[in-house]
Amino acid sequence: MAHPKYTLAQVAKTIDHALLRPDMSRDEVRAGCEVALKYDVASVCCKPADVAFCADILRGSDVHVGTVVGFPHGNSATSTKVFETKQVVADGATEIDVVINIGWMKSAMYDQVRDEIAAVVAAAGGNQVKVILENAYLTKEEIVKACQLCEAAGADYVKTSTGFAPTGAILEDVQLMRASVSSKVEVKSAGGVKSLDMLLSFMDAGVQRSGASGTAAMLDEFVERFGA
Repeated sequence: MAHPKYTLAQVAKTIDHALLRPDMSRDEVRAGCEVALKYDVASVCCKPADVAFCADILRGSDVHVGTVVGFPHGNSATSTKVFETKQVVADGATEIDVVINIGWMKSAMYDQVRDEIAAVVAAAGGNQVKVILENAYLTKEEIVKACQLCEAAGADYVKTSTGFAPTGAILEDVQLMRASVSSKVEVKSAGGVKSLDMLLSFMDAGVQRSGASGTAAMLDEFVERFGA
């Protein structure tokens, strides 16, 4: 029986296939790109040093090349994040996941947080910018404020987590983030999105993208349960 709300293609196009494990070899990165191509997901999210490599593999496909900036802790200087953004765009990235300066957020340095995000948005040159809030370290009030700052700075997405903090995506946080931005800004879940049911629950909550490494298993399960 078909899924009542989503097709296989719709589910696949919410996935940013994560290739961020620090010890991944180039052969593993290539294999990850091949998975992304096979399942026609939204993008791969690779390490900055792998952007050009992935762009070569994915060229001509409908799978975007995404990468990370200021990853995973967000502590780089703004000028460093800007330089890194320009470099990865030059290498072929079309989607940028940048980590917010968590210390600034915890210090209520809201103007600095907003201005840094705006600088990365400008450096991205029209390419998509997703801002990682790293919710594990923020209060609910700080999550709301961070979402508002991201929208004010022109970001395209707010994102839950890096996957390298104590906790990752939580449904309650996703719902709060969706309620804290306008329809101009989308929400991405990441960190611990390991089951099809979790992925679908996030989609039901308004998530447009999810970072995941278990892409093949989740989409194969979708076919088994709901058909292609």
